[in-house]
Amino acid sequence: MDALEVLMTTRAMRRYTAEPVSAADIDTCLRAAQQAPTGGNVQPQQYVVVDDPAQKAAVAGWYQRAYDRYEKALPGPGEFRDEGAERQWRRGRELARHLADHLAEVPVLVLFLQPLIPWGGQDEDGPLDIGRLDASVYPAVQNFCLAARALGLGTAYTTVIRWGTSASRRANRPPPSPIGTAGATSAADRRRSSAGRAADGLAGR
Repeated sequence: MDALEVLMTTRAMRRYTAEPVSAADIDTCLRAAQQAPTGGNVQPQQYVVVDDPAQKAAVAGWYQRAYDRYEKALPGPGEFRDEGAERQWRRGRELARHLADHLAEVPVLVLFLQPLIPWGGQDEDGPLDIGRLDASVYPAVQNFCLAARALGLGTAYTTVIRWGTSASRRANRPPPSPIGTAGATSAADRRRSSAGRAADGLAGR
C-alpha cells in the first residue's frame, strides 16, 4: 500500500475483533507518531500504551461516562438530503455508541498526553500568540493512525475522555520523560487514538 492510498483509505474504525496486536506493530506506530512535525520542534507528546484488562476497564468506565454526557449534548440531525445521508448519520451515531459501550474490549488503547509546559512567551510588545500547544500533538495522532492503516490495523481518534484527564493520568501513571513507549498485546475488527490534553487511540484488526 503506497502513501497516498494509506492517506485516502484511513477511516475511523469503532468495532474490533479479538485478534492480538503485536508489541512490534504498536512500536512501529509510535515511532511513526514521533516523526510528526511540532512547532519549534518542542515534541510535547507523551504516549501511554494500555493493554492491561483492569486499566482498560478503568479507562472505559471514564470514557463511557464522558460519552453519555456528550451524547445528550449532541445536536439533532436536522433534515437529510436523502435516505442515504440519513443511514450514514445513524450508522455513525450507532458506531460511536458501540465504541463507548465496548471500549474495554478493544485490544490496545494508546493515550496521547500533552504536558502543561510554558508556551508562547511575551516581549515588550505584549504576549506572543504562536498558536495552541496541542496543535503540536495532533499530527502525532494522525501519523499513528496512518501507520496502523499501513500495517492493516484499524484505529479511531477520540477526545471525548478529556474531561477525565486527572483520574486517567493517575491510573495509567504516564512517564515523566517526553516520550514513553510500552509493549502491547491484545487486539481488535477494523475500526479506531484521550487522556491528558490530547486524544486517545486504539489499535486493532
